[in-house]
Amino acid sequence: MTNEKKPSSVSVETAAGENEAIAVVTVDCFSGVDFEKIEINMEEMFKSGVHFGHHKSRKNPRMNEYIFGVKNGINIIDLQKTAEKLKEALRFMEQIIIGGQKILFVGTKKQAKKIVEAAAKRCEMPFVTERWLGGTFTNFSAISGRTRYLREGQEKMKTGEYDKYTKFEQMKFAEELERLEMKMGGIKNMDKLPGAILVTGMIEDNLAVKEAKIKNVSVIALADSNIDPRDIDYIIPANEDAVSSLKIIMTYVIKTILAAKKKAVIEKEASLKAVESLKNKE
Repeated sequence: MTNEKKPSSVSVETAAGENEAIAVVTVDCFSGVDFEKIEINMEEMFKSGVHFGHHKSRKNPRMNEYIFGVKNGINIIDLQKTAEKLKEALRFMEQIIIGGQKILFVGTKKQAKKIVEAAAKRCEMPFVTERWLGGTFTNFSAISGRTRYLREGQEKMKTGEYDKYTKFEQMKFAEELERLEMKMGGIKNMDKLPGAILVTGMIEDNLAVKEAKIKNVSVIALADSNIDPRDIDYIIPANEDAVSSLKIIMTYVIKTILAAKKKAVIEKEASLKAVESLKNKE
């Protein structure tokens, strides 16, 4: 990849009031990336280990078409197929964003959490990096009620509305909000179901995939050599365990989403100008 700087920048978000501040530290592992220069490149993907699958004994036969061969007992993912499928997935993501919808980033595996969160925040997209809460999609109204409570509670902390309570009560409120922030902070501003989910661990986040299929939310996912791809609408054959692989794939995703958001703004402005022009003519 291109132009990374060390150390990564760190942002601190305060979710509580003056007396009981809840500091949430986020490391931006994409802080040194020049997204304007990023292009899909098989050589860069090779250097990042995107092609390394699992041991041949763990291969899912349904991934055969994406496997180039076996080396030292390890399945090697065909990077040409990866590039093709990645482009398809990115084109779909662009359509989702231009259409005014969100993409929910999901990555609860230990090595994926920080990368997924940093990528989602870069794109201003919702994310889940802790345990998937059952009913996030299938019981969205209940989840929305809890996220609304979280938002309102954090706002009350900031404005001092809890100052009328005792120090002990304020501490309890702060602890409750901290727990909620950990569980659902990434989706607290998600006011409707997303247009798609982007999954970095199909096995670990299978419940998210199941709920997405039930609610007809499109599934975009990284798929390693041991994955059953049947529930994936837009597959990205890739090593989903290595940090370097996850990071380069998410870099392509970030570039696509940021560009799509900019394109959506330009198209909206052009549309407004066209309407205004017609009004003037009348």
